Amino acid sequence: MKLSKFEKKIPKKVFSVLKKRGFEELRPCQTKSINKGLFEDKSLLVCTPTASGKTLVAELAILNAIFHDLGKVIYVVPLRALASEKYKDFKRLYDKFFKIAISSGDIDRADSYLANYDLIITTSEKLDSLIRHKANWLNSVKVVVLDEIHLLNDPSRGPTLEILITMLRKLLPKLQIIGLSATIGNPEALAEWLDAELVLDYWRPVRLDKGVFLNNKIEFR
Repeated sequence: MKLSKFEKKIPKKVFSVLKKRGFEELRPCQTKSINKGLFEDKSLLVCTPTASGKTLVAELAILNAIFHDLGKVIYVVPLRALASEKYKDFKRLYDKFFKIAISSGDIDRADSYLANYDLIITTSEKLDSLIRHKANWLNSVKVVVLDEIHLLNDPSRGPTLEILITMLRKLLPKLQIIGLSATIGNPEALAEWLDAELVLDYWRPVRLDKGVFLNNKIEFR
């Protein structure tokens, strides 16, 4: 759908950044997220296929938090390597618009320097440490993005992530949570637990065909 059709629903500065980046159209999960209250600070659980546009939903929430709500954003990923990747991506796209930091190292430090940054990319273990160290900038956080939120079901990482979400919601009652995943078995139940609007969509940019590879030949269903 054309970006211009949503101009009245998108804060002016956010809309301006999207235009500068060359966006002309929005994908289904993005339009659904806007209609479900993305710019009204409602929490969202976005469950759509890989490459369907989930990351831009997170970016819209980030831009809204920084430019409109004048607060900070924490982007949580499960792995340090992924944190580095996201940091490079966001620096390339938004370095001239706001200040971006990564915090994924020593989990026994408060990293007080993060008070000077708008977007902080970190792992769930590191954020857990920052909360326990009572980092003084946490009260300025408006949005937390939880990438790969289906890892709540992972035996090793799930408990930390669950406790982290519980602590964040208690610490920041007005927090907007944006959960992202391509694979959630019970999205309705998870959305209810998060007190979030569910954004469910099956559109993907490339058709997915299933087949069986045998004797150097693929037979599609």
